[in-house]
Amino acid sequence: MKVLGISGTIIGAKTSILVHKVLEEVKKEAPELETELLDLRDFKMSLCDGRDPSTYPDDTKKVIDIVTSADCYIIGTPIFQGSLTGALKNLFDHIPPQALRNKVMGFVANGGTYQHYLVVENQLKPIAGYFRAYVAPGFVYAHTDHFNQQNEIEDEDVLSRISHLAKEVVLMQKALKDAADLSAQR
Repeated sequence: MKVLGISGTIIGAKTSILVHKVLEEVKKEAPELETELLDLRDFKMSLCDGRDPSTYPDDTKKVIDIVTSADCYIIGTPIFQGSLTGALKNLFDHIPPQALRNKVMGFVANGGTYQHYLVVENQLKPIAGYFRAYVAPGFVYAHTDHFNQQNEIEDEDVLSRISHLAKEVVLMQKALKDAADLSAQR
């Protein structure tokens, strides 16, 4: 079973740090799970225009394949102008809805104001609903103040929420896998 962390931005480091930290906690909770970080800063993707993904001249098809092959997700975004990034929205636009159906998603976000945490509730969770994905009840929002000068997360409450989110995602994904295995045996 693979947990894919997605850092949904092409600029900055805090989102990737948050996603990576949740993946570390997933490994502590369930060492047998495979984890991978997909950092959009490392890939060149075309804007979605509805064509066959294999015809894009860059990493678009490769990224789609990485995303669709995972079993569950930790998805992160910085908040710009009260919304998720265009890079993350573009990624969602490329993914066929059936590829994420019945998979678990956990969300992390970071921003410069304390009010931006609502983006997770008002924008990210509805996108998961469109994909018919299961959403971990908790999420993590980190403000710039939660990081030290070396971009390490130092706020104990944020670290606790990161640990809790990892546990929720692992619990939900294992329960779904166990239910599917049981159903297949019948």
